[in-house]
Amino acid sequence: MSGARDLRLGLYLPLAGVVIAPFFLSDYFLHLAVQIAIWSLVYTAWALMGRFRLTSLGHGAFLGVGAYVPTLLWNNYGVTPWLGIPIAMALSVVLALIVGYPSSRQKVVGHYFALITLALGQVVMLVIIAARDVTGGSLGMTPRTVGRSWYALQLPNKAEFYVVALAAWLIGLVVWRLVERGMIRLALEAVAEDEDAAEAAGVDVLREKLKITALSTGLTALGGALYAQYLMYLSPDAMSGVGISLEIVFAAIAGGMYNMLGPTVGAAFTILLTEGLRVLFGTHLVGAANTIYGALLIMFIIFMPRGIVGTAERLWIRPRRPTAPAAPQAAE
Repeated sequence: MSGARDLRLGLYLPLAGVVIAPFFLSDYFLHLAVQIAIWSLVYTAWALMGRFRLTSLGHGAFLGVGAYVPTLLWNNYGVTPWLGIPIAMALSVVLALIVGYPSSRQKVVGHYFALITLALGQVVMLVIIAARDVTGGSLGMTPRTVGRSWYALQLPNKAEFYVVALAAWLIGLVVWRLVERGMIRLALEAVAEDEDAAEAAGVDVLREKLKITALSTGLTALGGALYAQYLMYLSPDAMSGVGISLEIVFAAIAGGMYNMLGPTVGAAFTILLTEGLRVLFGTHLVGAANTIYGALLIMFIIFMPRGIVGTAERLWIRPRRPTAPAAPQAAE
């Protein structure tokens, strides 16, 4: 369909420019680019589940595991984050399966599944706060600094860290593409429509749901680890809990969770909007900036449920579809 191809081209061309951004951007804009790349990965990871009606409101739990585990391993045992991050991803998957397996077995779906994930995100945050002797509690913690080091994944040069964040974002897109083109998509679409009918048709519902959950939570942990390594500071409020979990959901929906580039657009939109409001209002009207931000997200959910990319597809493709020729009238 030419309309769809033109729209994808209109999205891919600007994104291609992102690859060479470090050579042209100042440190301030490069800082925003790093954040957009990392959060694009996280939002893409959430959308892997959300697009199939597996609504998680607790992805902050896996973000927190991804952020804290590599830092604790590095600070206490000197384990390089290159090993700590895969360990954190594996632990996040295990945590997700511990919760997801009984939920799927008992066919907990819809609002009940969302509430379970919401509670999980809060539990992880409370554990981080309670273990203050290890994690620093509500005061947060910082990774042990050694200066510029690829071994410790401490890269003060934003252009270097941007390359790492960009590679992680591309991994997320590759996973999305593999899901999109694989049999797992057809199986999960059937499960989303009717679990009982899908099971009767031969779909292993439990296995398919756990597979997409593992992919989603593992990538979320990767994003959390990179965000912690980039900021070099971990806070339980910013890395786990209900607040950050809902931010993930809202941003993915705002961009469009049914399109591969939708979460990336959502990341760019929310981060640039937040930064723009911060610059506009400064520190004097923080409440007003937060109110505007929240109101805009609510409007997106109500009036643009398929997000920016989904709405663009509808407005761009439909008017370009050729209309069917009128049927010839019968001769009298």
